[in-house]
Amino acid sequence: MELFNADFGGARITGHGIGPVLEAFSGVSSIAVLRGGGLGDLMYALPAVAALKAAYPEASVTLLCTPVQAELLSQTVGPADEAVVLPFAEGVRPGPEDHHELERFFAGMRARNFDLAVQLHGGGRYSNPFLLGLGARHTVGTRTPDAAPLERTVPYVYYQHEPLRALEVAGFAGAPPRELEARLQALPEFGRQLAQELLLGNGGPELSNDGSANSGGPRQGLPLGNAPGYGRVLVIHPGATDLRRRWPAERFAAVARRAADDGFRVFVVGDSSEKELAETVVELAVEHSQAEHPGAEQVNTGSRKSESAEARPAVESLAGKLSLGELAALLAASSVVVANDSGPRHLAQALGAPTVGIYWAGNAINAAPLGRSRHRVRLGWVTRCPVCGVDVTQVGWTAPRCPHDESTVKAIEPSEVYGDVLQLTAMSPLPHGR
Repeated sequence: MELFNADFGGARITGHGIGPVLEAFSGVSSIAVLRGGGLGDLMYALPAVAALKAAYPEASVTLLCTPVQAELLSQTVGPADEAVVLPFAEGVRPGPEDHHELERFFAGMRARNFDLAVQLHGGGRYSNPFLLGLGARHTVGTRTPDAAPLERTVPYVYYQHEPLRALEVAGFAGAPPRELEARLQALPEFGRQLAQELLLGNGGPELSNDGSANSGGPRQGLPLGNAPGYGRVLVIHPGATDLRRRWPAERFAAVARRAADDGFRVFVVGDSSEKELAETVVELAVEHSQAEHPGAEQVNTGSRKSESAEARPAVESLAGKLSLGELAALLAASSVVVANDSGPRHLAQALGAPTVGIYWAGNAINAAPLGRSRHRVRLGWVTRCPVCGVDVTQVGWTAPRCPHDESTVKAIEPSEVYGDVLQLTAMSPLPHGR
């Protein structure tokens, strides 16, 4: 077996955070951070970005990211100073590569003379050569045995909590942890618009005239103060990029139905590719509610046209209808969010919303929230594919992946999840003061 360990690049250990904190680099005025992927991947990186900002307060931090990540950063308040969209490149941003576009990108990046480049994008097989192409004075990141070396490297082992992995890398760059989890703020203008369109009641923090949250904590969402409507808001996200991480639609529907019966306003969210899934959840929820309670509210999967609170359904799909700024505002104002291991669940956590996360046990090691006062986690314990029996715990770049997409979390009971919803909305203190 090949011996493989951390590379300090000759630096001294000056402290301890998530592993050693090495001596900081001198003369750093510009930092590039590489992290592509989706919204969840961005949330994994933000604690490290905050640590770098604190350790190098005079430096600007540029996040090299994907379009969806850049859009979110432009519509929320976070620790990065700038977002630059990555070109298509193998293992960094999937898509058709354009050699000339890559050359233009790297020429532009080298012209900026970054003092420090930090790789938070996987094990480095593709991302380390990409990072080296930026031409920064210093490089730090993760590395598998087959990846190109950087100046300082943390060994990449798949099963590690992703935000803590990123913080360990930041420590190698001389930046001790400041926050263990991502923190973002929704912009009040999105909240004002959404509150008017959805006629939300006091299900979130009231905003003062300057748009800041009156209640404690970092949450900023919908200006709900005197608006009519429902008192508690449940947001459900039933999607996940990996179909094996998805809880069945009928189980989400059972939670939505119970919540609506108890007086929650329920919104099912997702991107445009998840509209059908979201509408299925809503239809199943209303269908069962009507069977149990004749005369129950009808489904609404249509437009967001303003109407009286009484006329709007208790369970409604907003999938494909929200900008990321509006989604952030809705999540920030929610009483609780129920979701799979997905970008919107991670975003809700970063915005300060309580969450109930539905996780396969292996994914929980890498991505579950750390605390339990504001977050609950329900686990699927499947270790072998229900169809072919392959060991699904063997994951990562080199692990074989069977072709089946059977849910690894379908055994989780709706009653357990809804019990967590009730616990989180009954607990005190919460940032809304409920």
